[in-house]
Amino acid sequence: MAQSTLRKITMAVLAPAMAFGATVGLASTPAAAAVWSSCAQYGNTSLNGYTLYNNIWGSGAGAQCIWANSGTNWGVNANHPNTGGIKSYPNSKKVINKSITSLTSLTSSYNVSVPSSGAYNTSYDIWDTDYDYEIMLWVNKTGPVGPIGSSQGSVTVGGHSWNVFKGTNGANEVFSFIRTSNSNSGTVNILPILKWIKDTKGWMGNETIGDVQFGFEITSSSGGLDFAANNVTVSGS
Repeated sequence: MAQSTLRKITMAVLAPAMAFGATVGLASTPAAAAVWSSCAQYGNTSLNGYTLYNNIWGSGAGAQCIWANSGTNWGVNANHPNTGGIKSYPNSKKVINKSITSLTSLTSSYNVSVPSSGAYNTSYDIWDTDYDYEIMLWVNKTGPVGPIGSSQGSVTVGGHSWNVFKGTNGANEVFSFIRTSNSNSGTVNILPILKWIKDTKGWMGNETIGDVQFGFEITSSSGGLDFAANNVTVSGS
């Protein structure tokens, strides 16, 4: 249910980082000093070929700080109120910039630590370079959260079984794959999922895949909750 990148960019222009004022400073980073950390609304950096992004974009958000030991090991402490609506999508991004047919492989491995309370999903957010299509892969979810669109049935592809939804957020089409059971670690073969959308369903053409993002789409985390990407890697060729 992540909003389009175009909307995120627009909101970044309209809502300066200082809009969160004193609240952003309340969240904390790990006790051990990280290589990088930020409590800025749109704080970001590049490490080891990945871009890390704090990305507090939703209305009514509270405090959130991101930290990173590397591009593949990072996390956030988030304290968002127990209200509806997505507050943030802290994430790491790997740029691919290859068409589906020119890719020979596109895979990712993930290992995360997530809280048992709150409302959020752990998800991949995959974009074509024109931002016409958003492909979300939810590997786990907690609380009252759900995808955009209507059910398209179930499929086993890319090494996992998913419930599939198709819809639009007003700016782009969204294809959401919700894993049928929660998982905190594993490997996803992303390319067969893209080919299933393109060839089996005919929902999009030979798009050029731009960003593969992985992060935590947080609706609520009252009291301050910790989310950690212990090891998340993306590889494409």
